[in-house]
Amino acid sequence: MHQPAIPLSRPAAARRWRRRLRRWVRNWRTRRALARLDPARLADIGVTRTEARREASRPFWQG
Repeated sequence: MHQPAIPLSRPAAARRWRRRLRRWVRNWRTRRALARLDPARLADIGVTRTEARREASRPFWQG
């Protein structure tokens, strides 16, 4: 992970962590929703069951 050359202020660091947390929650929710889609819905979005399982199994912190 990239470390900034100049230390962040507390508000800036807090904003950064909030953004990261929101991204992690979004990843977790969307991957959970993808795992629950039936074959017809997966076909609608052009994703195979294998691709859906692979994506859904990724850790939430991996973008």
